[in-house]
Amino acid sequence: MVGTLAGALEARQIPITREKLRANVQGVIEAPEGVLKITVIRTHFTLLIPKGTRDAAERALNVFEKACPVAQTLKGAIQLENTWNITEE
Repeated sequence: MVGTLAGALEARQIPITREKLRANVQGVIEAPEGVLKITVIRTHFTLLIPKGTRDAAERALNVFEKACPVAQTLKGAIQLENTWNITEE
C-alpha cells in the first residue's frame, strides 16, 4: 500500500523518500465465530511534502484509496481505515 501511495505522489511530481512517507499500521484480530481473523487494518500515513503541493497530494490520496490493489483485494473481507497527517516543508 505504501508503494502504491508513493507512486501516486511521484506521478504528481511530489518527490517521496522513506523519510517523507511513513506508515503506522495496526491490525485488529477478533474471533467472531470462534476462529481468529484480522477484521480491521488501520493505517496512519505521515507525509512531508514540498510547499504548494498539498492539493496534488490530497488528489493522490483520493486516487490511492480507490486504486490500491491491496485495498481492492481486501475490500469486503477486512475493514480498512486510513488516516493522514500532511506537513508541508
